[in-house]
Amino acid sequence: MDPSVTSGLYRDITDLAHDSPSWVGHFVEIGTEAVIVILGLLFLASWWRRRSGDSRAMAVAVVGPLATAVAYVGSELFKSAVQEERPCRAVAGAAASLATCPPVGDWSFPSNHSTIAAAAAVALAIAWRAIAFLTIPLALFAAFSRVFVGVHYPHDVAVGLLFGGLVATLVVLALTRPARALIETMRTSRTGVVVWFAGRGPAPEPARGPAAPWAADAGPGYGAGYGPQYGSVHGAAPGSEPDHQARQGPVAGSDVRHR
Repeated sequence: MDPSVTSGLYRDITDLAHDSPSWVGHFVEIGTEAVIVILGLLFLASWWRRRSGDSRAMAVAVVGPLATAVAYVGSELFKSAVQEERPCRAVAGAAASLATCPPVGDWSFPSNHSTIAAAAAVALAIAWRAIAFLTIPLALFAAFSRVFVGVHYPHDVAVGLLFGGLVATLVVLALTRPARALIETMRTSRTGVVVWFAGRGPAPEPARGPAAPWAADAGPGYGAGYGPQYGSVHGAAPGSEPDHQARQGPVAGSDVRHR
C-alpha cells in the first residue's frame, strides 16, 4: 500500500498527540505495551477457569494463545516482504514521535502490536464471550496508540487488526477438534502435571440408586412407615384396609362385660 494514502491522517493524529496534555502522552505510551500484558493475563484466567469445564471449552481456551502466535509470525513475514519504512522517519513535516522511532530494518507494515492485540482479543472473545466487551476495545486502543505515539501509519494498524482477527478465527476453528481430543487424553493421564494443566473437567454427577419396587405403583395412600398396603401413619387412605388393630377385634383380656 502507498504510505502517502494515510500520511495526512498520520500527521493529524501526531499533531493531536503533541497538543494533548503531557500525562495523556505518557498514559498512551504505557498503555500501548500494557494492553499486550493485560491480554496475556486474560489468557491465563481463561485457561484457569476452563480447567473444570468440558474438554471443548478447555481446548478453545488453550488454542487462543497459539492462534495469537501464528498471527504474529504471519505479521513478521508480511513485514519482511513489504519492507515499509516507519512514518517517524519517512513522513516529512510530521511532529516528532512520542515513542522512540524503531531502528532501520524494523519495518512498519503491518503493525505487530495491532496484529497481536486483535488476535488475542478475538480468541478470548471466542473462548470467553462475557469479556468481549473488554478485549475488543483493548485491541482498538492498542491500534490507535501505535499511531498516536508516532511509530505506525493508520493503514499499518488497520491491516494488523483485520489480519490478526482473521488468523485467530481460522486457527481456533481449525484446531479446536484436535485440541479437544488431546485434552481428553491428557485428563486420563497418570502424570500429575499433565492432569493439572488439562484440568479434571466437570465433576461427575452423583449415582442414583434403584427406586423402591413399590414406588412406581404407590397410590395416594402411600406414606412413610407402613408402605402402600397400609396407608399413612396418620390414617389409612380411602379404600385401603383398616389398620392392624381394628382387624384383630377385641384384644384378649380386655374389659368386656358379658351379658
